[in-house]
Amino acid sequence: MDPFTMVVAIVLIATIGNVLRERAKAKGSAPTALEDGEARALREEVTMLRDRVKVLERIAVEKNDTLTQQIEELRDR
Repeated sequence: MDPFTMVVAIVLIATIGNVLRERAKAKGSAPTALEDGEARALREEVTMLRDRVKVLERIAVEKNDTLTQQIEELRDR
């Protein structure tokens, strides 16, 4: 095989490899309907969890206030 043919073969192999790699990247990065559905479900779950945390924070604060009030009532006796 002469040097010119080898260079052409190497360039051809490298080019085909780059094209295949870019195709794989494009396929993997494009969002699908399933991914959109998953993202929507995750957003809803995060919203639900935030609401639960707000409720738990309110309960924790209320309990502290109630406990503080009870302690103060006991001191006043």
